[in-house]
Amino acid sequence: MVHRIIARAATLFMLASYLIVVSMPASQAQGRVTVVRDAEIEALVTEYAAPILKAAGLSRSGIDIILVNNRSFNAFVDGRRIFIHTGALTQAETPNEIIGVIAHEAGHIAGGHQERLRQQLKRAQTMAIVSALIGIGAGVAGAATDTRGLASAGVGMAAGGAEMARRGLLGYQRSEEVTADRTAIDYLNKTGQSAKGMLTTFDRLAGGLALAGVNVDPYQISHPMPRERIANLEELARKSRFYDRKDPAQLQQRHDMMRAKIAAHTEGAQAVQRLFRQDPRGIPAMYGDAIATFLTGNPRTALQKVDALISKMPRNPYLQELRGDILIKANRPKDAANAYARALSLAPGTPGLLQVGYGQALLATGQPDLVKKAASELQTGLSREPEFANGYRYLAQAYGQLGDIANAELASAEGYFHAGQYRDAKLFAIRAQKRMKRGSPGWLRAQDIIQYKAPG
Repeated sequence: MVHRIIARAATLFMLASYLIVVSMPASQAQGRVTVVRDAEIEALVTEYAAPILKAAGLSRSGIDIILVNNRSFNAFVDGRRIFIHTGALTQAETPNEIIGVIAHEAGHIAGGHQERLRQQLKRAQTMAIVSALIGIGAGVAGAATDTRGLASAGVGMAAGGAEMARRGLLGYQRSEEVTADRTAIDYLNKTGQSAKGMLTTFDRLAGGLALAGVNVDPYQISHPMPRERIANLEELARKSRFYDRKDPAQLQQRHDMMRAKIAAHTEGAQAVQRLFRQDPRGIPAMYGDAIATFLTGNPRTALQKVDALISKMPRNPYLQELRGDILIKANRPKDAANAYARALSLAPGTPGLLQVGYGQALLATGQPDLVKKAASELQTGLSREPEFANGYRYLAQAYGQLGDIANAELASAEGYFHAGQYRDAKLFAIRAQKRMKRGSPGWLRAQDIIQYKAPG
């Protein structure tokens, strides 16, 4: 199974029809994380990941790569999912840096580090419990004999045992990080890519600690110190015959366009200008400027800017996608639909997110024949992106305009279900079921939603 970039979504809201963020749970994140959905960024990161996952023997393992809306430079794994912060994507100046991050996280998955970490956690918990029981026993004995020193020692044994367990766990995690670093270099060599990006990443992290004036106890953290990681890896990285290999110019441009898009959405035009101050007239800077202009509510000027870019890159599907979004905002839905159709014809494969955007534009025309086509496109797009909760709202509208209330109710149920709003999902599923033939595919899907039991 080819790896996908997906998000199990809850509480969705839209920045623009082509860059969407949702909130979702992640067991290794702090509570809930905010996830980004974007066809262009996902296609690029998928391209980065594909050869690495193949080298790691994971290309058929259903690895999901999830983009987290967070400005920090970070990535982590949870099960068979790799989470990458948008801050890592914008701060990484080359594709090679992100490819190195993916290689490291793939090393964790291929090495089964999470399962072993769970075992270590159980062991650490057992050690802490045993230490606490021994400490309590000593404390009780001290109290019974009125020996205050023995009672105090009991408290110290309990606390010391828990600290030993914690330090042992952190030490184990640091060793796994070292293993993942070395495995990542192996994957990079197998795919003919440089490990220089990994060293650049660790150097950036070390510089951040120095600027912050942070004095870190290396035995109190779960990762080796950045300078230590550089020392461990530099000789190995430089021995590779691929060390000085640069990313292809076209890939570098796509990487910079991705950085411009994220910066425009998260921080605005000034962030784009700062990011590309060395090349303010280059295509990435122009792209970020066009997006920022669109987001600030000036569709006419934004359209001029994106058309200038299309004249330079006529076969870029994501410029056509941006053009479609601008035209929807300018209340020109039929022209927007044409732009989306062009984007779909140029994009590799048939991206579900682009197809949903095409359906949205067709729906906005209000013309019965195009609304019928919108329902078909939305349904097909959602079959490729079944967890894209926002798309079901448009599908429900399309069915509603066509007078198909049963399927409109079911689409609403699906939207609420994939947004994690299970109570509302069940209510709409019950309403849909009442209008459907018992045992039909729609009736059975409604029944699945009604009977679903939320985890936890």
